[in-house]
Amino acid sequence: MIDDRTKLSRREALRYGSLAAAAGWLFGGRLGAQTPPGTTIDVHGHVWTNEYLDLMDKFGKKDTWVQRNKGAGMGDEEMHKHLEMMDSVGIGIQALSICPQAPHFASKENAVTAARKANDIYAEVLQKWPARFLAYVALPLPHVDESLQEMERMFSHKGFVGATIATSILDKSIADEMFMPVYQELNRRESVLFIHPGGYGAYSPLISEYHLTWMIGAPIEDTIAVMHLITRGIPQKFPKLKIINTHLGGALPVLMLRLDNISTWEYPSAPEKPSITARKMWYDTVGHGYDPALKAAVDSIGADRLVFGTDYPYEPGPLFKRAADYVHEVGLKKEEVDRILRGNPAQLLRVS
Repeated sequence: MIDDRTKLSRREALRYGSLAAAAGWLFGGRLGAQTPPGTTIDVHGHVWTNEYLDLMDKFGKKDTWVQRNKGAGMGDEEMHKHLEMMDSVGIGIQALSICPQAPHFASKENAVTAARKANDIYAEVLQKWPARFLAYVALPLPHVDESLQEMERMFSHKGFVGATIATSILDKSIADEMFMPVYQELNRRESVLFIHPGGYGAYSPLISEYHLTWMIGAPIEDTIAVMHLITRGIPQKFPKLKIINTHLGGALPVLMLRLDNISTWEYPSAPEKPSITARKMWYDTVGHGYDPALKAAVDSIGADRLVFGTDYPYEPGPLFKRAADYVHEVGLKKEEVDRILRGNPAQLLRVS
């Protein structure tokens, strides 16, 4: 567990951050996480423990069975296999998110307890394998003050490069006005917001009751979250906030022209064309190795806005290797491939 006595004041945190950034620049990037030339950086992986999943069960989550027995634990054997798989495709560093088991609960006590547990798990991972992993801070939303406190606590520790939230916070949009202080703080820190489906089926019985929660529910959640950010102008309001959307942004790549055309009358108050705002965010390449999907993302969003992801442990075996291979197979130039696998993730996560 992390002792509260290690928490810094805001002024001290700013000073610490400036010194750490300077040291990182002098010594080759994030302290303890230099990447050898040619190493891939994965922005999308997961680790959790049965103890954490049991806690989520206790607090009322009904779907932790999805995360169990997938090989994403912290036991020696599981971590050995995890690192082995990373090595097999040349991944030097992987950033970890607790979502989809996000600590978002109506009960403030439950949300804070779960978020602290998740973040303490990741602090332990970063301590044991500082050269191989980064992590996003889990936030106890919808409780904003407590989320700001948790960021303050965790950003004082090496290896936390941003925050992670689900694609909706209970029944609220992630673009709801109540969450703006969280984005403002991340913007001040020029940090990352990693957004991941929560497995809610977009709160539609037409999805969840037909066993479509992960087949189509997850990409629908991605699409809805991206569009809420776009229509509410979140990237414009917080230009230093680095937003990473998962799974190629859901259906976004095949909808771009439709969005531009229809938004003129359906959402005339949008700050600009959706296609312009979309390119102010980033999207990971997790797409189950499906070439047409990745090609659509490259064509509609651009290789300069894509970052490599594997979604470990959800694309196991050959799919894990395929996650890396298919980036090479959609007709990109070598420099574009390098940008997706290394350049863009290194820029967002401040790794060199």
